[in-house]
Amino acid sequence: MSLKAVNNKETNVVELEIEISAEDFEAAVQETYLRARKNIALPGFRKGKAPRKLIEREYGEGVFYEDAVNGCATKYVDEAIEEAKLDIVAQPDVSVTDLSKENGVKLVAVCTVKPEVTIENYKGIEVEKVVEAVTDEDVDKRAQALCDRNARLVTVDDRAAQNGDIVTIDFKGFKDDVAFEGGEAEDFDLELGSGQFIPGFEDQIIGHSVGEDFDINVTFPDEYQVEELKGAPAVFKIKLKEIKFKEVPELDDDLIKDSTEFDTVDEYKADLRKSMEESAEKAADAAVENKIFDTIIENMKAEVPQVMYDNRINEMLQELAQRLAPQGISLQQYFQYTGQSLESAKKMYEEQAKKQVDLRLALEKIAELENIEPSAEDIEAEYNRIAETYGMDVEEIKKVITDEGIKTDVAVGKAVDFVKDNAVIK
Repeated sequence: MSLKAVNNKETNVVELEIEISAEDFEAAVQETYLRARKNIALPGFRKGKAPRKLIEREYGEGVFYEDAVNGCATKYVDEAIEEAKLDIVAQPDVSVTDLSKENGVKLVAVCTVKPEVTIENYKGIEVEKVVEAVTDEDVDKRAQALCDRNARLVTVDDRAAQNGDIVTIDFKGFKDDVAFEGGEAEDFDLELGSGQFIPGFEDQIIGHSVGEDFDINVTFPDEYQVEELKGAPAVFKIKLKEIKFKEVPELDDDLIKDSTEFDTVDEYKADLRKSMEESAEKAADAAVENKIFDTIIENMKAEVPQVMYDNRINEMLQELAQRLAPQGISLQQYFQYTGQSLESAKKMYEEQAKKQVDLRLALEKIAELENIEPSAEDIEAEYNRIAETYGMDVEEIKKVITDEGIKTDVAVGKAVDFVKDNAVIK
């Protein structure tokens, strides 16, 4: 491989001109032939035994060229990126500009790279710390949650469904009198007022009694994830099979003794107040940190490629999918239940993703300006932390995460500490 030219095309975009020699290309073609021949049969030869020259005579000299280029391009483009010392933020766009058996292959790789960053006034940031007072009303409200957790479900048979009830229903959805996929369930438990279903669904169950069969009319949101249902009117046929409500016990010493490690309501509330005041202190610290981060972002200048924001949004969606997986819920089902779409979810994460990417770039720059260099002990400690978090062996973690990646993460963490230590907290 030969890197012939490095061309700055526009801001954060670099074009690499790469040549693969005829010898290297021939080696790639031969490797492709060896992989492919097991699936090729020619008259007079057992399957997988046909000579390369005869296959090329039968199907054309270039029969293996495309797969050969695809097979070796990634390797050579990666080598060129390393040689050019580019810090890319997305997969390069690779195209073939010339190809022949005699001259090899010429490639062009268009790479989006990390932006140049400048930042000022990241030392001595002034921030006011405000700790919210914990009131008696706050404590009472938190104590009431204990009652809610100890509530029992009581079946109702002498009244219609009310907001807050839990109803068991069968339902089936129709659009233009035709049942649609995913719009049917039996013995489904739904808390009225929870907002679990699309707007209007739960409200129309209120007022109906056990044993009733009835229709409800709804309109799907314009951004619903199923294309044919976006903005469409629909009818759901409902059978109301059971109504239950939560019977909430009173907050008294007996409940406290049965449900906590305390003997009296006063003792329980005192412990709650202490915990809430500690939480308020932590929340104030978090608010201070966020204000510092906001100031850092404001003081940073960079032309950030959109792909960096898009990548972070996609990572956040993957993280959501991982959180849902243990519940047996896919992203598609989640969108269906919440009335969202992939596009609306991406829009929802857009601002947060932008802030996270900008902050990361700013902190990396601060680490560079302050010559923050993690020690070998810091790097090893981070490997151990990750291994413990995921329940994996440290050596397995080292196979998938490079020292360089860990080093950058640790340096960013130390940059956070540096900025906070140098801030002025009022």
